[in-house]
This record gives sequence, C-alpha cells and structure tokens, in this order.
Amino acid sequence: MAESKTFWLINQYASTPETGMGGRHYYLAKELAKQGHTVYLIAAGYTHLLRTPLELDKDYTIETVTAGFNFVWVKLPKYSHAHDKKRVLNWFIFAWKLLKLPKVIEDKADAILYSSPSLIAFLGAQRLAKKLQTKLAFEVRDIWPLTLIELGGYSPKHPFIRLMQWVEDRAYHDSDVVLSNLPSAVEHMVARGMVRGKFQWIPNGCDLSELKTPKPLSVTTQLALPKGKFIIGYAGTLGVANALDSFIEAALLLKGEVEIAFVLVGGGKEKSTLVEQAKGLNNVYFIDPIPKQQIHSMLAEFDVCYIGLTKDPLFRFGVSPNKLFEYLLSLCPVLYAIESGDYLPVDECKAGLSIPAEDPQAIADAVVKLKDMSPEERQKMGENGRIYALEHHDYAKLAQKLAHVLP
Repeated sequence: MAESKTFWLINQYASTPETGMGGRHYYLAKELAKQGHTVYLIAAGYTHLLRTPLELDKDYTIETVTAGFNFVWVKLPKYSHAHDKKRVLNWFIFAWKLLKLPKVIEDKADAILYSSPSLIAFLGAQRLAKKLQTKLAFEVRDIWPLTLIELGGYSPKHPFIRLMQWVEDRAYHDSDVVLSNLPSAVEHMVARGMVRGKFQWIPNGCDLSELKTPKPLSVTTQLALPKGKFIIGYAGTLGVANALDSFIEAALLLKGEVEIAFVLVGGGKEKSTLVEQAKGLNNVYFIDPIPKQQIHSMLAEFDVCYIGLTKDPLFRFGVSPNKLFEYLLSLCPVLYAIESGDYLPVDECKAGLSIPAEDPQAIADAVVKLKDMSPEERQKMGENGRIYALEHHDYAKLAQKLAHVLP
C-alpha cells in the first residue's frame, strides 16, 4: 500500500447520499479512506442542490462518515434558488471560512484539492495552502467563467466575469496540479496559460457497493412502471440541459408502437413542462424521484438507458455525466444522444448506440433498432458497458489515481 496521507478535498457543493446525491468527491473520499488515507471533505451546509440541508448550530460541524473519512460542513446563509444573488455572497463567505479550518481540523493536510465550478473560494483555498505550507491542486468540473459567457450570455467585460477570469487564470498558473473530469479541458487551460504537464484527467465514476446491494423499489414506484413493455428509460434530473423535450418528441413519433414505453424517473425544473408536452401520449410515464440507493433496482427495469444533452459548444471539451457510468454498470444498452467532441465512450466500448443531440427522429430510429435486435445482441452491449465501467470508472481505481497525482 502507498504511504498514508491526509487530504483535504474542498467542494462547496459536495453532499452525502442522505443530504443530496453523494457524488464524485463523496465516493472518492470514501475510497481514499478505504485505501488507508485520512480524508476531510469540506462543503457548505446549505446549497440549493441539497435535498435535505442540515440545520447547523455551529460554524463548522465534523461528521465521521467511515473510518478515515470525515465530512466537514461549513455553516452558510440560506438562499432561495440557483440565481439568487445571495448564492454569490456565499462564495465569498465560504472562502473566508476556509481560513479557519486549521483550528477545526486536527490533521494537517498533505495536499489540498479545491474543486470548481465556484471560483471565488479558490482564493481561500490557496491562502489556506500557503498557511499550512502544503501543496494545492485545482480541479475543474465545469469551466467557469466560460460557461457563463457562452451559455449564460454574460459579456467577458462584465466586472464580475473579469474577476472570475482572473481567478481561473491564477488557479492554472499557481496550482501545483490541475485536474478535470473533462478529457479535453486541457486545451482550454493551455490557452489560458497553463503548463500542459500540470494536467491530469480523472473522470467521474461509479460506486460498486451500490450495485452489489441495491435497495428495492417501493411498491408505489413498482406500480407506476409500465408492464410488459420495451422500456427506454431515463433516470436523473429533468432539466433543460438534458434535452428531454427531444425524448418526448421521439415518443410522439413512436406513439403507434404499442410495445414501446418511454419512462422518465426524477424531478427538476422542467418536469411540469415535460408533463404538459406529453399530454395525450399513452407511451410516456413519469416516475417520482427515488433514493440514490435504489437506482440500480430501477435500471434493472429498463431495456435501454437513455442519456442526452443539448447541443452546447462547451461539450467540445468532453463530458462526464455521473448517470452514464451507472448506466454502463446496469447491463443495459445505452442510447447516447450527446455531441461531446472526440469523447465517445459508448462507441468506444460498443455498449449501445451514439446519435446526434436533440434529434427526435434519431432517437426514435435508434429505439426501434435496439428493440429489433435479439436479446443476445442487447445483452452483449450491456456486458461490454459493464466491463468498460469496471475497468475505467470504478471509484476505487480513480481514488488510487487521485492519491498518486495529488502533489
């Protein structure tokens, strides 16, 4: 086993499965602890992404998750929604509160990892690293402020965008290591002045324990699922970026195929709009959100797993959707409706079909093609996906790589 180290992972939007979705840093931290390291995952006690935010009575609360893995909740003010200006204020408060962590955490960090998209608190993490005389890694999961410029319509000359741009460039220049889950993000980083050799790609992954011991679906959920149908299913957030309007339009094109059902599992801002769009369609089913621990029980009900995104120029840097790797583990073929540059994992491992983004006819044609395949052909696709996920996206292996590349 490699030398045991202490890592502080800072992600303002991290969560546990009980409070949110768990996600990348929760699973990496859990695996690092299993491998003998001591890990502190530092996050905000309140964000708009938490399903069940904690009521904290102290500025810092340390929760022991497993042996060697501690979750540090930082108390922050509540705000109403993602676009609330108070959310921006919280970035600054979080940055300031990071500086007091040495008085809260007894174990000095051997390395600190700060994860975006929020950029402001990088300044706090950098000052913290200097204070502790330890190395600093910067991780990019969403390229800001480029996302706000290209998708949000903000001017690069906006004062706050300029501030974030200065922080991003500083992070690339000053950090000892720069990581990303986006395989081609290095090209953007180099264009912003980063030395190419600093870059390390660590994709998102899957937690095998959730596959081995999935919780069964509730009776209510089971009753809501169609019976005796060929199910093309989506499980995740019902948001604009997921291009699920194209999914519903494909269902409209296939309304005469009575054996095919389109199932959407989850909630989100677009759900009411999608429900309205699907009115009159007998082949579309909406299932309420389920606990993360039930996801593999749900995927076992699908014949094909669907994942799509809008045609956004930012996806030229690649994507790393968490649900993709859960899909690949599920033994279902994957219908991949994402235009992600040269990154085509479903094609690479022959785990399903890749089609253009936001193309209802392509979705409909692919669904029929998959349905017309023999069960053995679909099974082979599913097996290919699982082999690929186990080889490249097991969080245990990704944690080993992270421990190796952290300075």
